[in-house]
Amino acid sequence: MEPLMMLVLILATTVCAYMAWNIGANDVANAMGTSVGSRALTLKQAVVIAAIFEFAGAFFAGDAVTDTVRKGILSFDTEAAYFDAAFTNDLMFGFIAAMMAAAVWITIATRLGLPVSTTHSIIGGIVGIGLVLEIQYEASLIDWEVVSKVVMSWVASPLMGGLLAFLTFYAVRSTILEAPDPIARSRWLAPILALPTFFVLGIALQFKALKGFISRMENEGVIANKYDWLPVKENGVWNPLADNAWIPMNAILVALVIGMIGSLTLYFVLRNYEFKGEGFHGVERIFVWLQIITAAYVAFAHGANDRSNAIGPMATVFELLTSTPGELADKVDVPLWLVLLGSAGIAIGVMTWGWRVMDTIGHKITDITPTRGFAAEFGAATTILIFSMPFLAVPVSTTHTLVGAVVGVGLAGGAKNVDFRVFGKIAASWVASLPAAGFGAVTLYVAMASTPLNLIVVLPIAFAGVAYVMWITRDDEVAIEDALAEASGSGDKQPTVFELFHTHAEAVEATVESMLTAVSKATAGEDASTEIQATIDAELYADDIKNALREKVSAREWKLLIDSDEFLYMLGRQDRIADYAQNVAEQLSFRPLYDNAKARGMVMEMAEAVQKTTAIYEDTVLHLRDLTLSGYTKTGRTELRDLIHQVNLAEHEADIVESRAAGFVFREGSDDPLAAVHMYRVLQRLDDVANACEDAANAFLPIVYQ
Repeated sequence: MEPLMMLVLILATTVCAYMAWNIGANDVANAMGTSVGSRALTLKQAVVIAAIFEFAGAFFAGDAVTDTVRKGILSFDTEAAYFDAAFTNDLMFGFIAAMMAAAVWITIATRLGLPVSTTHSIIGGIVGIGLVLEIQYEASLIDWEVVSKVVMSWVASPLMGGLLAFLTFYAVRSTILEAPDPIARSRWLAPILALPTFFVLGIALQFKALKGFISRMENEGVIANKYDWLPVKENGVWNPLADNAWIPMNAILVALVIGMIGSLTLYFVLRNYEFKGEGFHGVERIFVWLQIITAAYVAFAHGANDRSNAIGPMATVFELLTSTPGELADKVDVPLWLVLLGSAGIAIGVMTWGWRVMDTIGHKITDITPTRGFAAEFGAATTILIFSMPFLAVPVSTTHTLVGAVVGVGLAGGAKNVDFRVFGKIAASWVASLPAAGFGAVTLYVAMASTPLNLIVVLPIAFAGVAYVMWITRDDEVAIEDALAEASGSGDKQPTVFELFHTHAEAVEATVESMLTAVSKATAGEDASTEIQATIDAELYADDIKNALREKVSAREWKLLIDSDEFLYMLGRQDRIADYAQNVAEQLSFRPLYDNAKARGMVMEMAEAVQKTTAIYEDTVLHLRDLTLSGYTKTGRTELRDLIHQVNLAEHEADIVESRAAGFVFREGSDDPLAAVHMYRVLQRLDDVANACEDAANAFLPIVYQ
């Protein structure tokens, strides 16, 4: 090979590696975004698992040969007059331009945290090149029927994924989460649900992730006919025993064995597992494993299938560089070094920038729990399998399908559970993928002018431009080390917003308990200054949690299952409890209490009634936290309503104590009216705490009756 062409090969290989890196950085969210969002995995764990399974799928299960034109977008007659050395030379430079343009577009999308289809991006680049070549050679090259199927999939795959995910989560919620004893129901029903899950994954594993591996087994004589395991490409029948079956019996039996093994394993694990009263947390713990398994499958299948998006065009470029000018086969062998480059590039992309899009999928569209995440993953995997069958053969995007599935599980709790502004931006990026990549490819192709010297100048400029844009936008960049540290911390999973809301409630309760200790000291005639300061410090800690929560919610770092303004109102009501408890402590510091043993005893009785009200309120918030995990079941909302009622009853009991104490103080306090008024103000501030608990609990009523 001439030195100049060798340099072209090096630059093209660099573009291929850059494309593979982008695929790993953006598409990894398809597999692991929901697992991170549900806290089934920390970000660090998700990155490691995704990198391993993406690499394994890409290296071990990818096709040994690839189409010279990805997804059949271009079709040309090798016997036509236009098909000569000049045409194949232009085609080679066009593919390099298409790869670079698609990669740049994916970089932009990833930088903005937008999950886009890498398949559709490279298709857009190829369509752009195809349009230019059609004009240059006055030939019809683009298969617009395939392009129309791609556009149709923008609507079809998200809708199907969302519908299946919605129905899956609805079934889980109706059969398990709504049960009087969700744990007991899970012990026998979860293994039953696991059977179809593992069966579908078993079919999908053969038809999608291992199809290249099965083809290689046929080529090496290990199996007689790959269609004993894979669906025929055309003229198939539904009879699984036929030679031309859409779903062969061998594949069904293997999938059934996988399903039964998975189901029985889960059954034996759950039979003797002690959940120790974990409630909905225990149910979610069960679905963590199902979600991680489905996520690992999606990562493996993604690596096996989407590796071709990175190395398919490059394999064609390599073939054109090393073969006779004017010749090109329909399929070309993929060199081992190129397989390794694509596999490693995807894995590195996962580990470096994959967390950006993961955050969008996992946190910004809707709140994800393991049951919701499992439903989304299962719905997406099933949809991709259905659309990839030869009797449909619609090229769907894993990205589009999974985003639709995430929206679907969000809608299972009502439309307000989905942030449609985020989804709107994502959908807009999908529509922009084809024209953006196409325009970029045309621009680069024209600039290259199909000459090595222009390529050597244009590509470094393009890379420098990408590096410059990333550099000037670095101020709001989050370093990967910081992102991993934030997500993993001391090893715990990142808490949900309602878990932090409960943490704030615990801090509020601790403030009230400090206040109770201060009242106890004051009513005993002892110095309560230490306890008063402890109450002030506890209120300050609760304020810190409140401010952090308010900042995150206001910045929309979380997608809540209720309106953010509604949540901030609930947070404000809850914070008032601590504020009033601090007021009680400060009131105690003004002067000693009225020196009457019975009056002081009544104040202490009032403080205990207030503390009881606060404790019941904290239990209510704890249940609210678990209710968000359950998908807002009817049973859970009924229990929340009952707890709110208990808070109201406790507040009423505190009112009775306060009324009796106030009456006694004013009847008996005429000998020391200033002290009596002071004690009455303490009683009023204590009543404020109980009233604040009632107001905060009643703020949950819209959730009960939504």
